[in-house]
Parts: sequence; structure tokens; C-alpha cells
Amino acid sequence: MQLSTEVTQLCDEIRRFIQKEVEPRSRWIEENDAIPDDLVQKARELGLFGLTIPEQYGGIGLDLAGKCAVEEEMGKTNYGFATLIGNHTGISSTGIVALGNEQQKQQYLPRMASGEWLGCFALTEAQAGSDPAALRTSAVRKGDRWILNGEKIFITNAPVAHVFTVMALTDKSKGIKGISAFIVERSCKGLAVGRNELKMGMHGCTTAPVAFNDCEVPAGNLLGAEGMGYVQALKTLTQGRVTLAARCVGMMDKLIGKCVEYMKVRAQGGHKLAEYQGLQWMLADMAVQRDAARGLTERAIATLMRGERGTLEAAAAKLYATEALGKVTDAAVQIHGGMGYMREAGIETTFRDARITRIYEGTSEIQRNIIAAQLLKEQ
Repeated sequence: MQLSTEVTQLCDEIRRFIQKEVEPRSRWIEENDAIPDDLVQKARELGLFGLTIPEQYGGIGLDLAGKCAVEEEMGKTNYGFATLIGNHTGISSTGIVALGNEQQKQQYLPRMASGEWLGCFALTEAQAGSDPAALRTSAVRKGDRWILNGEKIFITNAPVAHVFTVMALTDKSKGIKGISAFIVERSCKGLAVGRNELKMGMHGCTTAPVAFNDCEVPAGNLLGAEGMGYVQALKTLTQGRVTLAARCVGMMDKLIGKCVEYMKVRAQGGHKLAEYQGLQWMLADMAVQRDAARGLTERAIATLMRGERGTLEAAAAKLYATEALGKVTDAAVQIHGGMGYMREAGIETTFRDARITRIYEGTSEIQRNIIAAQLLKEQ
């Protein structure tokens, strides 16, 4: 996909930042399950927290193609760090950019663009992950306030977030058509963030439950139209799925590079690994899967940027890229043999990180449901 000179230069700058600042500390992030404050500050100074926020509010204002180009670069470094940035600049801020009124944008976007305030997106509940119709968090209007009650789980960035985009029922009788979106500040009375969850991968990026106990939210913090929260969430998630697919492409690209390098230097049975046809075929399959994922991602980007709905295209890109990543990480471990199982090589870290991509932003099964429903609707 053709990118502007500005986006290409930005990607080059991010690549240098990753190599100089993030990669040398990736092992520390992994082992300590935390991102150093000074690294976050350097990311602020580079403008990474304002990637998708319009320039008039202090951001860089990337379109979807530009954001995906950056996500592909971010896929080549520590996954926790990439997720901290990606979640904030993706589903946690794009809803406010697209749906917020001018007062809301002026109030929140400048601080989010600078990284002073971090964002998170709160939709998932214990009984309402892939089934949003089962959502129970409620919002009742009382005078100049909305009173929220309920609990969200697995909320990325919640322990460090200042701005929460929350989905809640404003009319239980309407099901998903009664879900509305709210901007909730961390300082709001009645909001409580739980402990950081211990996860298989994605170390460094925090995840926690969020409880709303008679949480008082100003009436002016309703985001978009009442009852349109789920529709709005779907649009946000559609773009999020495409950017995640782009990050998966970057992760595959890095793994393939590691395998090529290892196969050229590692000898077994008197021959370099690169000379064995079986391993050559594994490498070839990895490259084809990466390139196919990139092609589907670019198709989804083009569809959405034409102003089309792009539901099927986004689902297909997310489904294929995440499933392909699982296969590529497994093959990378196999090519590296025992070394691939050791932390030293960094392959097993990516193996664990990759597993979440088939679950969040909509499971692989949900993506298949979406694709099938779109195909049946077209007939």
C-alpha cells in the first residue's frame, strides 16, 4: 500500500526508537511485567500517544492506513509496549474522535494526545464477552448525572487509564439497542479498578476488572446518541481488528527474519539448517502466510477508507492474520529447536503473546460468524 512521505518518515523514526529504546529493555519488561516510566515518557515525546488524534487537538492525525503502517512496525517489538500504545490510540480514543462533541473533544483529546491521560475501552463483562446482548452494566439518568452500576473484566490499560469509554444499558427492554457509550473519568465517584491480572503473555501491559458502584457521570459525558453505544462499538472494533491484523503481520515479519538468520548460522549434521529442504518449506509457508495476511489487511484498509462498511473484510483480515500468526510462531519455535523453547531467543515470548490475538477484539469463532452472516446476506 502506498504511504505518504510523512507516514514513511514517521515509521522510520518509530523503527529507530524501537531498536534503540524498546528492544534493549524488552526482556526487563517481560520479566517485571511493567513498562519503565522513562520509556513511556520517551513515547510521549515522540508523539506515539497522539497517533490517531487530529492535529487540532495536539495529535498526529493518522488515517487508518497510517495507523496500520505504524502497528506493523510496533508488531516487531515488545508486545506489552505495543499494546499499551495500540489500545490507547485505537479503540480507547477513536470513539471520542469519531463521536465526541466539540466540548468532549476539547476536554479529553489534548491530554490523551500528549499521553498525560491514557485511555481504555470497557465493554467485556463476565457473561458478556462474545455475547454483548448479555451486558448488565446499567446507566440510569438522575438529574444532571448518569448513575452507572456493574462490572467489566479484562480491561486493557485500566490500571493506568484516566479516561474510560464505557458501554452500559440505558434501556434494558431494547437489548443491544439500549446500550449507550459514556466517557468516565478515573476520578468519578464510584469507579474502582481491580488488581492487575497475571497473564500468559502481553507482559508490561496492564489488564484489570473495573467496577461501577453508583458511579456518578456528568450527563454531558454521554458519547454519541443514547442507545447507539453498541453500534458505535462495532464501528470502533472493526477498525481495531484491522490494526491488530497489521500488528500480527509485523510480528510474523520479525519471526521470519529471526528464522532466516538462525538457519544461516546454525549447523546440524554437517550442514547449515538453511540447506535442509524440510526447513526451507516451513520458512516458505511462513512467508506466504505473512504475505496473505498483509494482502487481506490492505484490502480491509482500502474498503474502510472508501467509506464502505468493511465488516466482512475486517473480520477476514483479523481471522486470517491471527490464525496465521499462531502457525508462524509455532514453526519459529520448531526451526529454533530447543533454543526456541528458551527465553534467551525471545521466540517463546512471542509464542505466548500471539495466543491472545485469536481471543480479544472478537474471537476467531466470532469472526467466522460475521463472515458467514455477511456472505449469506449477500445471496
